[in-house]
Amino acid sequence: MILEANILSKLQNKAQLARELGISRGVLYRDHKMPKKDLEIANKIRQVQELHPSYGYRRIALTLKINHKRALRVMQLFDLKSKRKTKIYKKVEKNLNEDLNKIEYKNLIINKKITKPNQVWSADFTYLPSDNKNHKFIFLATVIDCYTREILGFELSVKHDTNLVVNALFDAIKARRNKVPEIFHTDQGSEYKSKEFVNILQSLKIRSSFSNKASPWENGRQESFYQKFKLELGDPRNYNDLGDLFAVVSKQVFYYNNERIHTALKTSPSLFYLKYVHLHNSKN
Repeated sequence: MILEANILSKLQNKAQLARELGISRGVLYRDHKMPKKDLEIANKIRQVQELHPSYGYRRIALTLKINHKRALRVMQLFDLKSKRKTKIYKKVEKNLNEDLNKIEYKNLIINKKITKPNQVWSADFTYLPSDNKNHKFIFLATVIDCYTREILGFELSVKHDTNLVVNALFDAIKARRNKVPEIFHTDQGSEYKSKEFVNILQSLKIRSSFSNKASPWENGRQESFYQKFKLELGDPRNYNDLGDLFAVVSKQVFYYNNERIHTALKTSPSLFYLKYVHLHNSKN
């Protein structure tokens, strides 16, 4: 019993020591000479995490220009964890009632290769919880360029109606200096199937594309964006005033477009777009 107590005491002391050193407890249970380089990388990782709290090891590796396996090993060694999703969001069902406007709800992009900006834009909206006594939710609609991953337009409203998605569309068109996409892809929410919205797309000669019902993965770029955006935004209930929330969302969209590394692009969406424009202008 005395031997067991001594072992337990040593284990507890090592756990405390690991916390004080800011390293993984597992390091203390094996013969390990910590390379000086690992300590330097760990400090650099901490600096990246201060600017980009939700960055995983792959984005951190891209930022520091090191091998992603080394970044993962050092993060595990020093117990450097990324920010994780909070539980303030619950699933809110969208209105999928059929509109009187008779159109075909086809997915035009499911097997389509997207090779340039403004070829396909996708749109969706989500909710942000609110503590405001007049409304439980604030709705955020966004439009993304499926090639560059830029958030081109967004709109906030206390209602999820046609005006919400129309304003996000017009914001995107303005951002692209009045250029429009060939295809506009959404889910089958009634806001996107409304007569007003469909007429706007038709007047601009934009083809409508729809995910199949209950198939959110068919609009995966938007789903992926919202997952990361909500994590990095923090708790929206801290901003009861719609104007304050709009400012915070604007700042977060700017960060996503201009500063945050997109893993698939190996750079930020805006820089990826600028490189594309520069490359194709130099060829002409």
